[in-house]
Amino acid sequence: MPSSVESARAATSAAAGTGPVPWIAMYHSVGDCSDDPYRITVTPDRLDRQLRWLRGQGLRGVSVGELLAARARGGGRDLVGLTFDDGYADFVAHALPVLARRECTATLFVLPGRLGGDNAWDPRGPRKPLLTADGIRRAAAAGVEIGSHGLTHVDLTRADDARLAAETAGSRAALEELTGTPVSGFCYPYGTVDRRAVDAVRRAGYGYACAIDPGGLNGPHVLPRVHVGQNDTGVRLFLKYRLHRLRRRPVEGLR
Repeated sequence: MPSSVESARAATSAAAGTGPVPWIAMYHSVGDCSDDPYRITVTPDRLDRQLRWLRGQGLRGVSVGELLAARARGGGRDLVGLTFDDGYADFVAHALPVLARRECTATLFVLPGRLGGDNAWDPRGPRKPLLTADGIRRAAAAGVEIGSHGLTHVDLTRADDARLAAETAGSRAALEELTGTPVSGFCYPYGTVDRRAVDAVRRAGYGYACAIDPGGLNGPHVLPRVHVGQNDTGVRLFLKYRLHRLRRRPVEGLR
């Protein structure tokens, strides 16, 4: 399995031009979804069924770093990126065992400025604990790629220059100190992104970044993703997989 360093180098050295948009699934919390106004939680059983469906289609869920490294080598058509935003504590307890059972990996985007805190940015949602530094290290030791979701989960398109630098370069430095390994991936909080935010992420040294719908922006620093929720059965996943390829433009800089 490529290391995060190898993945970053391969991703940033991908041949010029465009290639089919990679399919990257966006998850958040894995646990009890009975109180979930934002529909960001899936149960462990539902996650297991979704990954089982992927494997049945001849696909395998991997980290975004591994997916991009495979694409840079001209492969990766049988790989799907799995991402988990926000760094909820339930990732270690509930998601890791399912990923291991289905022989998948993932990218976990965390907030080093909120270690051991909660999702205070969600005004309507129930308070959910976030991973501590030890929890993040446990996830990394299990083969999960650790990426940055910024320091504190703020909208980068509304941040001033100092805050923007802290949320991008500052969070990367904090995570590299925490994990002892390079951090190559970033994820835009709320999915909001503009050219200024992209430039800040690139300057901070990230090899790639994930958005949701990047609009007119393109390239490995604004990778589009597909939300996957509790109601997504095999049929819905199949439709999302097909529609993603039809609706999204090829990504510049990827084979």
